[in-house]
Amino acid sequence: MNSSNQPLETLNEIRDLMQRSSKFLSLSGLSGISAGIVALIGATVAYLRLKTDTLYDEESAQLAGFTRRQMMEFVLLDGAIVLVLAIGFGIFFTVRKAKKAGQPIWNSTSKRVVISLLIPLVTGGIFCLAMFYRGILWVSFPATLIFYGLALLNASKYTVRDLEYLGISEVVLGLFSLFLTGYNLLIWAFGFGVLHIIYGAVMYFKYDRTSSHPQA
Repeated sequence: MNSSNQPLETLNEIRDLMQRSSKFLSLSGLSGISAGIVALIGATVAYLRLKTDTLYDEESAQLAGFTRRQMMEFVLLDGAIVLVLAIGFGIFFTVRKAKKAGQPIWNSTSKRVVISLLIPLVTGGIFCLAMFYRGILWVSFPATLIFYGLALLNASKYTVRDLEYLGISEVVLGLFSLFLTGYNLLIWAFGFGVLHIIYGAVMYFKYDRTSSHPQA
């Protein structure tokens, strides 16, 4: 080994160690892909059951043969199942990647990521439940995209930069959907389904497949 390169290699190793300690690098692209697929399945089930993409008026519920309350309960159940499955797959693939890389899954950095995600997500969840309680169903769909995007932006400073781009995309799409209330479910499916699959695929081919460490 050329001794002249040793200082540079040492600096690179120190930088890598510092990055590992300050950034959570175990996010798996497969987590994003699986979350996107689950979201698309959930949206498809909702569309087939409700027979409409417009979920903000009494006529929509009647078209599906529901009372408005039944429609809201179905949407809540469908969304809850999608959320649980997406989180479950996300945890599974992230833990698997961390174990393969020999990295700890639960440390001070991962705790900061979780806290950064939970603050906007819990706030948005309470807001959406309030909208459901008041019968303002159509606001909940854009709100889930907006608050989720804010959560990703908030957590991106502790992990890969790619998460920031996904967060911005979700916020922009959520704001855009506020003005297209006739396409609630379609836009939601695109945000949580298609965007997640694109993000996950990029992450997988960029980091997972090459086993390289993401750069901040």
